[in-house]
Amino acid sequence: MSERRLRSPYSFFLLLTILLSLNFSEVFGQIQLLPVRDTLPASQDTVLYQIQKAQATLDEVNINNQKGFNIARIRSGLEEMEQNLEPLEADLETKDKTLDMKSLQSYGLILKDSRAKLMDWQSFLASRHHDLLAQQLRLKTFSKDSTLAQYDGDSSYRQLYATQIVDVRGKLALGLSTVATELDSVSTLLADVSASSSRVNNLQAMLDEQLKISGKSQLGKESPYIWSAPRVAEDISIKDLLNSTFQGQNKIVKYFIRSTWDNRILLLLISVAFFVWVYRNLKKVSSPELKEAIGEVNLLYLNRYPILASLIFLFNLTPLFEPESPAFYIELNQFFLLLVLTAYFWKKVKPEELKHWLLSVVLYMIVILTTVVVHSAIWMRLWLLILNLGSLYLGVVFYRRLQRANFDQKLIRPVLIIYLIFNVLSVLLNVFGRVSLAKAYSITAIIGLTQVIGLAVFIQVVIEAIEIQIRISACSNGLFSRINIAKSRATFYKLLTGLAILLWMLVFLINLGIASGVYNFIEQVLTKSRSFGSISYQLSNVLYFVIIIYISNLLQKYVGLLWSGNNLTFAGKTEPKSSKLALFRLLIIVSGFLFAVMASGIPVDKLTVMLGAFGVGVGLGMQNIINNFVSGIILIFEKPFRIGDYIELAEKKGKIQDIGIRSSKMLTAQGSEVIIPNGDLLSGRVVNWTLSNDYLKTELLFKVSNETDLDMLRKLIESEVKKSTVIVKRLAPEVLVNAITADAVELKVMVWVNSVYQEANFKSQLFTALLAQFKTLGVKIL
Repeated sequence: MSERRLRSPYSFFLLLTILLSLNFSEVFGQIQLLPVRDTLPASQDTVLYQIQKAQATLDEVNINNQKGFNIARIRSGLEEMEQNLEPLEADLETKDKTLDMKSLQSYGLILKDSRAKLMDWQSFLASRHHDLLAQQLRLKTFSKDSTLAQYDGDSSYRQLYATQIVDVRGKLALGLSTVATELDSVSTLLADVSASSSRVNNLQAMLDEQLKISGKSQLGKESPYIWSAPRVAEDISIKDLLNSTFQGQNKIVKYFIRSTWDNRILLLLISVAFFVWVYRNLKKVSSPELKEAIGEVNLLYLNRYPILASLIFLFNLTPLFEPESPAFYIELNQFFLLLVLTAYFWKKVKPEELKHWLLSVVLYMIVILTTVVVHSAIWMRLWLLILNLGSLYLGVVFYRRLQRANFDQKLIRPVLIIYLIFNVLSVLLNVFGRVSLAKAYSITAIIGLTQVIGLAVFIQVVIEAIEIQIRISACSNGLFSRINIAKSRATFYKLLTGLAILLWMLVFLINLGIASGVYNFIEQVLTKSRSFGSISYQLSNVLYFVIIIYISNLLQKYVGLLWSGNNLTFAGKTEPKSSKLALFRLLIIVSGFLFAVMASGIPVDKLTVMLGAFGVGVGLGMQNIINNFVSGIILIFEKPFRIGDYIELAEKKGKIQDIGIRSSKMLTAQGSEVIIPNGDLLSGRVVNWTLSNDYLKTELLFKVSNETDLDMLRKLIESEVKKSTVIVKRLAPEVLVNAITADAVELKVMVWVNSVYQEANFKSQLFTALLAQFKTLGVKIL
């Protein structure tokens, strides 16, 4: 009993301790859940720093939120895209509706453009979503910052910034609300863009299936043979065909014009610049100051106001700036070009030739309209057959008259042959039931013929414009006064011919409906990853490498035209040019090589291996090349001579015509060009006669009888020398006795000539004058 009483107080105290500990833990936990307040008052620096930091974050958020206009622009663009896709989707989803290849390919351009826009929008919106989440997190962090909180009995430091703290907290709340709204808008728009992307992908799959079906039907027999064709096609009317074609192509062209306005503006600016350039040059040519110097300029394709010439320039270059344009757009562009050419030819060609040209324009319009309405009925197919036969006749007439035309026959004759072949194929395809291919070949043939004539005029217009520029530049000591004009004309003509061939091929592929396929094939060939050992590469990178190296080589080769002035000759004194030209060439070569390596995509470690292998090749068999290359670099910086200096090396004398990286050129007095390796110039004994000045001390030797009065002879020689205009007046000539024999005295005359290039001329004039004087005075020359 007593033992139990003794234990009860201990049990009581133990139980009380446990309860108190549990109670304090609960209270402590509740205290931790309350907002934490600094046990020590915040210092003035801490409060000011947090306010400034929060304000900087708010400013950054406001700046970033100014990008919100892009969201509205994307929303508007997405709505417009959805409207453009609705008729396309309706056509593709309509069962038992056969779409022609031209419409399908135009739809493909719309889907390709839509897919590109959606990818850009998706990328921008995803980045914007990520930025907004980061902004929201930063604003929440500042909102929970205890330094920017308000409490009763704040320290005096915090009370000083109470107004700013209230202002910052209000802005933080507003910023959080704005960011949340913007985040919700971006998320919704991102979901809509993703849905549209799925829609476009589905439409692309449907389009690919339609293209396969259309391709098979075109290559297969889609209509009966012409002798079995029905008289009337069921459920088909010309009015419905014209209406449906116009509506479909009108939508496509409008969409294309809206989506490619930037390329069109650039082309318009270039055409305006061409007009201003030609107009100003024509004005200069007609001015009295240059008219006499330039001479008569026979212009066949340009006039005082080159408006039509500029329009020809514009419409011919359109396919180059819009290579993925729909076929109907190309047909419209070609139609406008034909109208301009007709106005251009109206007073420039003979009436008979103008008649044939108008016939080709009318034939073009008839063929375009016919291919729209032709169907399987026999009378429509016969009409297409008659048009093809008429086109063949027109082609034969053009071929015969080509011999008398001013155009380049190498450009037009192949196109005429293709024109005739395609019309023959169109006749055969029409007869054997391939009506779609027959229509495509007919359009391609007539557009190809009319386009090549426009391109021929385009070449002649640009050539005449360049010819005027060449003459003006040559008369005013411009660029063309320093180069071979005939060679420049030939180069420009080749470039323009190449451009014309490219333009014709672009239109040819678009009209055949295989442009996108050819582009994709070329892209796959160029971008396919290949390997050579451990090195991976693409043909596009190799192509870039070759192009950059080629351009660099051309630049370093012709940069002297802008630097060295007139062509180097022995006609008179030449002002030496700085050897910085060679330095520029070195910089161009090194920069071109580095850019080419960057474009090739070769990794740095692989490049190191290649340079090591190159070093081994140098050690084995390229010592001379590297020696000349390094010698060229040393010559650039050491400058022992300049372009135009008169030097002597190994019994060769002449002017330095060019300082290259591997070798230099010397022009001799006989007109020959000597190519000297730079290693020989550096290691050989070079005499530079014009490094600091052009003076030359020349010597003349002749013998006279020992009975001659030497004083009189000396005065005579000095008198004749002083009459010359090429001597250095301040340096008197010297007449010395060089040798004495039994019956003769040898005299040496030393004279300073002011130019090394005048030595031979001076000697000739002096000897001629002395010979006449000796005959008069009876001085006998031995």
